[in-house]
Amino acid sequence: MKKSIITTLALLLLALNYTLAQELKSPNGALTMQFSIKSNGIPTYQLSYKNKAVIKTSKLGLELKDDKKSLLDDFTISKIERATFNQTWQPVWGEVKNIHNHYNELAVTLTQNETNRMLIIRFRLFDDGLGFRYEFPAQDNLVYFVIKEEKTQFAMTGNHTAFWIPGDYDTQEYDYTESKLSEIRGLSEKAMTENLSQRAFSPTGVQTALIMKTAEGLYLNLHEAALIDYSCMHLNLDDEKMIFESWLTPDANGDKGHIQAPSHSPWRTIIVSDDARDILASKITLNLNEPCKIEDTSWIKPVKYIGVWWEMITGKSSWAYTDELPAVQLGITDYTKVTPNSTHAANNTKVKNYIDFAAEHGFDAVLVEGWNQGWEDWYGHSKDYVFDFVTPYPDFNVEAIHKYAASKGIKMIMHHESSGSVRNYERHMDQAYQFMKDHGYDAVKSGYVGAILPRGENHYSQWIINHYQYALEKAANYKIMINAHEAVRPTGICRTYPNLIGNESARGTEYQAFGGSKPNHVTILPFTRLIGGPMDYTPGIFEMDISKLNPNNNSHVNSTLANQLALYVTMYSPLQMAADLPEHYEQFMDAFQFIKDVAIDWDESIYLEAEPGHFITVARKEKNTNNWFVGNVNGNNARTSTITFDFLEKGKQYIATIYADAKDAHYKTNPQAYTITSKKITNKSKLNQLSVPGGGYAISIKETK
Repeated sequence: MKKSIITTLALLLLALNYTLAQELKSPNGALTMQFSIKSNGIPTYQLSYKNKAVIKTSKLGLELKDDKKSLLDDFTISKIERATFNQTWQPVWGEVKNIHNHYNELAVTLTQNETNRMLIIRFRLFDDGLGFRYEFPAQDNLVYFVIKEEKTQFAMTGNHTAFWIPGDYDTQEYDYTESKLSEIRGLSEKAMTENLSQRAFSPTGVQTALIMKTAEGLYLNLHEAALIDYSCMHLNLDDEKMIFESWLTPDANGDKGHIQAPSHSPWRTIIVSDDARDILASKITLNLNEPCKIEDTSWIKPVKYIGVWWEMITGKSSWAYTDELPAVQLGITDYTKVTPNSTHAANNTKVKNYIDFAAEHGFDAVLVEGWNQGWEDWYGHSKDYVFDFVTPYPDFNVEAIHKYAASKGIKMIMHHESSGSVRNYERHMDQAYQFMKDHGYDAVKSGYVGAILPRGENHYSQWIINHYQYALEKAANYKIMINAHEAVRPTGICRTYPNLIGNESARGTEYQAFGGSKPNHVTILPFTRLIGGPMDYTPGIFEMDISKLNPNNNSHVNSTLANQLALYVTMYSPLQMAADLPEHYEQFMDAFQFIKDVAIDWDESIYLEAEPGHFITVARKEKNTNNWFVGNVNGNNARTSTITFDFLEKGKQYIATIYADAKDAHYKTNPQAYTITSKKITNKSKLNQLSVPGGGYAISIKETK
């Protein structure tokens, strides 16, 4: 009898302990997360940094479709598990040679009354932030289910300043708006600029990765990691309570996720620091993804390339071969019987000239867009069979170009534009990838412009998320590297599949030819879009007046030439393009030297200065050398950048070649004004350097012999 009472008491004490807040601290103790169950069984969490609240008490859970009881409340804690993980791993390519993965973990198993369903919420707390996800273990009472909405909350502590783009199911290609959270509603319509495919969902909806700054100077970044077989998460703001809530992208039926247990959601991430440089240096997104699944990665190599692209973007040249045909049918239209339009860029002569330029100046590869039949009516017609990805136009000889490039030591990069017709792309994918391998192509730039087919699907819904992953894994089977444009924003999957060497998924350089981007755009992207992975931003534009390429296009590139050089350092990517025309580089060969010299793979990266919307200064050490490169990009106002070179090795001398804005440079009125100076430096040297509006500087540092 006494033993029974003791056992009962022990169970009661255990239950009482579970109802109390479960605390988790980061390894360095700066961050504290508390998990608790409210009186009505609602799971909640809160987060503090250096004993100050960062995320106030926020609800967790999921609303299910056509289900009597959702995974929102009436939970009790049935199990608590804790763990610590501390490991260093090496990426195939990256900003650093070694990545430290150190976190403390809390896994809470919840059991729901009446349904007896189990839900695990797993938290991982790093020194620079928190990751958490929902896990659905195998069980009889929850096997197949449909998510109506995920109800994860992020309760803000105040009316923070945010750099945001409008919530949209189909595009991220917007300029960023800087505003208080309370101002998002009033500015949303203006921020929603025209795009070929877009679908807003709320006047207070925004996209991740979202960067914010509090009145006290704390920086917060909200995003997700390891987006696999799930719908992309946006954020919707309750601007009265200042609470963000997750908002998943629906499919054609309006459903937000078809789930089969056992499975789990992506990680929801919160990066926190009182130093903006820590946000840029964070590796939480990568660390929350699984280790590399490709056994042999020797074929995955960083690439510096040029391409037949910018002249089409500006309207100087065309993708299409002829202007005679309002519509074409693959396999039926006879291109040998039409008159070429004389503006088609992907022709043998021009492509060979690009190959010659690439070979002369030490580039790895050449991209060619518009080489394949079908560009006459490729967009806007809901056309399923739009490309076959293997049939060239009459003026592009695939085999001859391959042999010519190979003779010059240059690789060719394939271009696959799906025009959103995902079914068609998947039908042709094996044939297209095999065609690439047969002709020496190791990398492909894929595109998803326009509305998605099947009709009604969005660019970020679960079905097409699975397509992007299918294409990536299929490409790995063929040893092909992927650079996907218009795809979902990256979430660190490049750790698991490092053949994902680039993405666009944001407003890139092409928009400088579509009316221009804000001059401080590139001071925001590393805090937002690049948190999830590298961006194929396509920098290196030297001619800022687009009317000189196309008299009918009055766009202006809102950047100085020195700023364009700096982007090769500040916008990290293992895939870097020199995007301008060769003839423009030939006018500024002294400045072009930096693009030729700059590395694309790194042993070490140090963020020297950072403030979102204003400036970023980065120093990076080239992999397996003692060469360093520094990049600074500046926002709307002129400033003097002040840095030290204490990252250099002690006792050694270096030559620093500084490519900087001239005193009278300005992104709009005098963008091509720059200076180049060289000086000897050591690790004790300092630099005070002017950066003009929309400007910056780039430095090449080499050890003296």
